[in-house]
This record gives sequence, structure tokens and C-alpha cells, in this order.
Amino acid sequence: MSSSSNLTNRDGAKLKFDVHPYIFFISAGLIILLVALTIYLGKDIKDFFGIIQTGISTYTGWFFVLTMNIILVSTFLFMFSRFGDIRLGGDNAVPEFSMIGWFAMLFSAGMGIGLLFYGVAEPMFHFISSPFSDTPGSPEAARRAMDFTFLHWGLHPWSVYALVGLSLAFFSFNKGYPLTIRSAFVPLLGDKVNGPLGYAVDISATVATLFGVATSLGVGVQQVNAGLFHVFGIPQTTHVQLILICVITLIATYSVVSGLDAGIRRLSELNISLAFLLLLFVLLLGPTLFILNALVENIGIYLQNFMQLSTWNETYENSSWQNGWTVFYWGWWIGWSPFVGMFIARISKGRTIREFIAGVLLVPTLVTFVWITVFGNSALYIDMFGGGGIAKAVQENVPVSLFVLLEHFPFSSVTSVLGILVVISFFVTSSDSGSLVIDIITANGNQDPPIPQRVFWALLEGGVAAALLYGGGLIALQTATIASGLPFAIILLFMAYSLLKGLKDYSGPQQFYIDTEKKPKKVSITPKAFPAKRRRHKIR
Repeated sequence: MSSSSNLTNRDGAKLKFDVHPYIFFISAGLIILLVALTIYLGKDIKDFFGIIQTGISTYTGWFFVLTMNIILVSTFLFMFSRFGDIRLGGDNAVPEFSMIGWFAMLFSAGMGIGLLFYGVAEPMFHFISSPFSDTPGSPEAARRAMDFTFLHWGLHPWSVYALVGLSLAFFSFNKGYPLTIRSAFVPLLGDKVNGPLGYAVDISATVATLFGVATSLGVGVQQVNAGLFHVFGIPQTTHVQLILICVITLIATYSVVSGLDAGIRRLSELNISLAFLLLLFVLLLGPTLFILNALVENIGIYLQNFMQLSTWNETYENSSWQNGWTVFYWGWWIGWSPFVGMFIARISKGRTIREFIAGVLLVPTLVTFVWITVFGNSALYIDMFGGGGIAKAVQENVPVSLFVLLEHFPFSSVTSVLGILVVISFFVTSSDSGSLVIDIITANGNQDPPIPQRVFWALLEGGVAAALLYGGGLIALQTATIASGLPFAIILLFMAYSLLKGLKDYSGPQQFYIDTEKKPKKVSITPKAFPAKRRRHKIR
């Protein structure tokens, strides 16, 4: 089912829109309603956001922790199982992008702004306030700081992206269903994916994606403003940040209009190049030996304490430290998963399942660990053995943490400008990738949706980020992430089971098999074997 009128559809006809009416209009209506309420209530809503965040974190934190661990175990099982040799798109499918281009795009979409914002700030926060260390600023506190940071940015978030990406790629490229979230539930729902249950899945994914991306945009614009203040003295105010959101959203809109290859791929490669230059600068001019030693030790400590930290729920501490960190992160990654998962699926045709999971789960995790170690341990070194002051600066103003670190290196003005450019480039990539993904979902899986729809979602993302910043700052952003991520966490658990059922029944694209156990005389076919009218489940 789709609603169309005058631009271009899949067949080249002129139409203005190509949307699924229920999914598009209900999703857009819910989002606009929430934004309108936030703007109308203004600053008064900040306390309300805080109450919601505390309530969700306190009463459902255990569920977020359990969900993330189930998903991680599931992805490893898929990778090492007999399903690992299945090629996404069929045996003859060829990857559309080079390995380097593939890694650049999935890493830019998956982490980007968050790593720049928290790469210095989070280790320093845990260094002076850790639930597992009684002596702030001690070597043990430093170890625990890196351990928690690795937990929040390591295998767990990438496993969520891998699960969603694999489900969407398999059901779209191998089973022939539209590239949309509800397609992953055909083994469980059958034709009901075309009814309220299926639509609810896509609507939940759209809302979670938009608020997840808006959170990152809000975080990113705060850091851009902090960098501009640090280098040029431009004040850090909500009004400046709103102007920045407008300007960068327009750039992102231009990128998403340019398309996947011309816009998003080139920007992603630019992101990685600029980020690598910044990382290399800090590594070579910073405490290089300390960083290299720390990388090995950080990974070792992460693996040693993995089971304890990944299942820790503050049960015996009776505290709420985890609510502002681990639970927020798990909600953030889950909220981002429809966006990043679909984007990764869109660029991963031609990879085997084993190659896909290894590429999405292991390689980005290692790159993330290198980034956090270079920046986080450089900041720890300065506070432990150098002039200090970074932890204090982070406590006073989180977004400025990266630029305070760069002040301790030569050419700080140049590197700070480079840091601002890196943040902006990741900002743009997150926005345009998110817009494209949301548009695909609301266009019923059309992988090349009309340009006006892309523009609409790109502008709405910027509007949501601006409204949340205006209505409550970082607390509002965190609340939106956790609240939208909670219902989708339930969906992810069913998605893992549905994927398992789909893989078990799979016999290859454009083939048929005879089910001799349940219905000996009936021939069952996969959707690509014959025209759509003969498919068992046609998604409208």
C-alpha cells in the first residue's frame, strides 16, 4: 500500500510522494505533536523530562541490560552457525562498495558524533566518580574508567546494529521483501505484517530512529558550539546552537538529496580521513608509549570483567549511577538501531552472513577501542602525571572536553578547528543517513525515495533536535532516547527469533523445496522464485 501523486516512483512515473499512508502520516504526526508540546511548554518541561527519564531507567534498566546481552549472544551464534555461509543477495551477489568504503560508511553512521563528544568526557567522569572505586583519581579508578567506557562503546552496541542490519538485509535481498522493518517479522506474523501489528513495528522504528538521531544532533551541536567558543569566543547559548542546527541541517539536506554514492559515501570517507588525522596527531604528539601500553591493557581488562559489567544492575549498591550511563547508552543504541541497521543493510548486499557480522561487530569495535584509548588515556595521563585540569573542565562543561585536551598539544588552534570540522562532518552524515533510512521505512521499502520526502525528514530531524535542546537540553535528549528505545527493545527480541526462523526455512533465492515432514505433497517457494502474486506473504 502506498500513496503517490506527481515526481518519480520506482517505475519512473512522475509523482510527488511515494509513501505508505499509515506509517508516514502517523509517524510524522506523533513526532510533530511531541515537538509542538515541547515548544509550547518551554522550560517548564525540563523537570517533566527528568521525572520520565528517572522512572524508565529505574524500573526498566534490568530489561535494557538483559536485552543487550541476549542480542550479543544471538549475533555470535549466527556468525558461527551453519548460516554464516549464506550470502546476502544470493550466491552470485557482488558487494556494491569496496571494503574501505563499506567500513567508512557503517562507522560514520554507527558512532560518529558520540565518540567525539564522549571520547574524552566519559573516561574523565568515571575517573573521578566510579561506583567500583573508592579512591577517585587513583590508578584503579583510571582502569575502571576505561573499562566502563569500553563496555558502553564496545561489542554490545555493534551487536544491536548487526542484528537489525542482518535481519533487514536477509529478508530484503534473499527473501524478496521490501527493505522495511516489518519485513523481518514475516516468519512470525505472516500476512499480518500488512495490518496494525506490522504498521506499529514500522512506526515504532521511525519514531525511535528520529529521536535517536536527534539526540546525536543535539549532542553534536553542543560540541560544535563549545569548539567555536574555545577557538573564536562565540558564546555557548541555546540560540547559537539553534542557528548551528539550522545551518548544518541545510548542509545535510543537500547531502541526502545528492544520493547515497555522491553524497553520503563521499562524506563518510571525508569523516574517516579527518578523524584519522586528528587521532594520528594526538597519538604521535601525546604520550605515545602510555597509549600503546594502555590499549593492550584496556582490552585485557574489558575481556576479564566482561561478564560482571555486562550483567551488573546495581542490585547490592542500591544506587542510581547506572541510570545516567549504562541504561542511557543502551536506550541510545537501541533507538539508533533501526537507522544504523537499515543503513548497514542497504550497503551490505553481496557479503556473507559471517563476513557481515565480523565486519559490523568486530572491526568497528576495535577501531572504537583505539579511538577511546588515544583520546581517553591521553586525558588520563595529563591528569595523573601532567598538569591536570581536564577532569575539572569536563565537570564544568562536558562539550568542551575535546578542545581542553587539544590545548595541551602544539598547534591547538589548528587542531581545534580540525576537531570542529570532524564534528560537523559526522553531524551531517548522521543527519542525511538518518533521513534516508526513515524515508525508506515510511516509503514502504523504496530504496530510492523521492527527493521531497528526503528533504522533509532531514528538516524534521533538525527541528526535533532544536526543540529538545530548547525544551530541556541534554536531559530532554536523553529522555527522548530512552523513552523511544524501550518499545523497540521488545521488538528487537522478537526480531532475533524471527530471523532464526527465517534462516532455518531458507533454501536459497530463486529456488524451491518440498517440505516432506509437515505437508508432503505441497511445494513451498521462496518469494523470489515466482512473481509477486504467487508469494505466500506479500507486503503492501
